Amino acid sequence: MPYAPPLTITPRLIDLISRIGEALGRWEAAAGTMSPRLRRENRIRSIHSSLAIENNSLSLDQVTAILAGKRVRGLPREIKEVQNAFVTYDLLESLKPASVPDFLKAHGTLMQGLVAGAGAFRRGGVGVYQGTKLVHMAPPADRVPYLVKDLFQWLKKTDLHPLLAAAVVHYEIEFIHPFSDGNGRIGRLWQTLILAQWKPQMAYLPIESVVHDQQAGYYKALAASDKLADAAPFAEFILGSLLAALLAAPATDQVSDQVSDQVNRLISVFGMGEMLAAAVLMERLGLKHLPNFRRNYLKPAVAAGLLKMTQPDSPHSPTQRYVRA
Repeated sequence: MPYAPPLTITPRLIDLISRIGEALGRWEAAAGTMSPRLRRENRIRSIHSSLAIENNSLSLDQVTAILAGKRVRGLPREIKEVQNAFVTYDLLESLKPASVPDFLKAHGTLMQGLVAGAGAFRRGGVGVYQGTKLVHMAPPADRVPYLVKDLFQWLKKTDLHPLLAAAVVHYEIEFIHPFSDGNGRIGRLWQTLILAQWKPQMAYLPIESVVHDQQAGYYKALAASDKLADAAPFAEFILGSLLAALLAAPATDQVSDQVSDQVNRLISVFGMGEMLAAAVLMERLGLKHLPNFRRNYLKPAVAAGLLKMTQPDSPHSPTQRYVRA
């Protein structure tokens, strides 16, 4: 039987696809005239955030300076990571999502000079750790070429919505862990490639910035999918992040400050018709500090008329819930 990654189509996924479609239509209409400057700025934000997830300490300003050819004080390895990433993202238009040779080529460019065996599948076992705790043991190295081949054959033939296919492939890459290093950044790059093949402007949507802001949620979603042997939890997280990126990202050089990135992120975690408590919203956003959540997310969303309280006369009621307006 042909391989098919395990994915349960949940009501939340269906709702997110619908809402992304609406937001994408508005964004794409404006992004048709996206200036080269804004494309470059979005690309830089993507690269900075994807590398920051992997503990690269360079700031957005430093990344911008490096790509402008300026001298920057920083670790040589981190500077090399930025330079490699920019070259690799520039290859997107020439790469085929279901091509194993292109996959290896992209990894080779991304990790050139950073790791032995760049552009080649790993030859040894690898595990993912949080501190000293093993949270994921990747499949044996001798299975990697076959697993990647099966995944890409599925991608070539699937009729799954591209939004879901991109999220599933991203998850599967992290599960297989095909390389000795660079698996996170190649997974995010390949997700962008699949989305850009569907809608070219998606190549310049900095979804990595939202993922970086919700990094704890990213790893939690990966762990949940591992535990369930189902890509659905990770796909829900990725599509929620994509929606937040669409709502927050400017499509033209005229940026509106009427709604903050935080408010857009908050709105994006609501499913259709959901009434949610503040604690649930914080969990979905990966936040832990209630006063900051109320000040930066909840109150601005209510003031802007984007959220409504189920008990407006008792704003601090323990049974208070919030709904999208």
